[in-house]
Amino acid sequence: MAPGPLAQVLRQLPTVADENLLTAAIPFADAGVYRIREDCALVQSVDFFTPIVNDPLTYGRIAAANALSDIYAMGGRPLTVMNLVGFPNCLEHAVLVEILKGGAEKVHEAGAVIVGGHTVEDDEPKYGLAVTGLVDPHKLVTTAGAKPGDVLVLTKPLGTGILATALKGEVIEETQMREAIQGMQTLNRSASQIMLEVGVHACTDITGFGLLGHALEMAEASHVGIEIDASALHVYPQALELAAIGLVPAGSYRNREYYMPRVVNRAGVAPEIVDILADPQTSGGLLIAVAPDRLEQLTRQLGAGGCDAFNIGRIVAEHPGLMVVI
Repeated sequence: MAPGPLAQVLRQLPTVADENLLTAAIPFADAGVYRIREDCALVQSVDFFTPIVNDPLTYGRIAAANALSDIYAMGGRPLTVMNLVGFPNCLEHAVLVEILKGGAEKVHEAGAVIVGGHTVEDDEPKYGLAVTGLVDPHKLVTTAGAKPGDVLVLTKPLGTGILATALKGEVIEETQMREAIQGMQTLNRSASQIMLEVGVHACTDITGFGLLGHALEMAEASHVGIEIDASALHVYPQALELAAIGLVPAGSYRNREYYMPRVVNRAGVAPEIVDILADPQTSGGLLIAVAPDRLEQLTRQLGAGGCDAFNIGRIVAEHPGLMVVI
């Protein structure tokens, strides 16, 4: 759902008064966190979507990695998983078997357990997970802790929405987006564990609202400003070229409409940079705010753990809740 209409809906819902619902006081939390004792809390999230690749096994892997990501963004450990499936009668059941196998692979890799699920008949396939994990409330990482002077580190390239749009339009084949597919299948598990070891101030994962939306959510939640270095943005191969010929997903336009008014120098941002900033990601990387004196350690450990570590900007005290693209 687009960020604007979603915000209008959520504003009309009653608030929950429960002192154990820790995320009630955390704006734009990536998952729900409920304390069950002083040193332990449940962290829960759910996500599902239609296929963005043609191969059902790969689709299952990507959907599962995407759903698990919210748990990792908050420093949690996935524990149990339930499958969510929408499936049309016109497709062979063998397709669903492959989707579920792909999801099961990633759940096993995450060290979690599939405990059940739910299926409905639908006009097109939909697959994802409801995930429950555990987190120590004292080690919880949220969107609300970024501090002026922090460096912003992103752990995966951008451009998956553009590439998926090109694939659906039959402009490219899956073999031409192999690097992006590998990235979307990669769990944020290692990056999450490393950020906990290093000690960071804030984190969010980059998904449907794009880097633009999720970074601005962090800025608003932390009452700080964000500066993004456009020259430091890393993009999957072909994404910029495909965007230049108009292969931009519908979600990108919705993200621009809602979030670009909060970019201070929006009139001067190059169109290709807007394309990348607003591109809705699937199973994107973690955006981490880390103190400068821990940046080298974080970067080194992420690299050793097989993760990317792109220094893409910084947190500033000026223009809280807003962004500047330099």
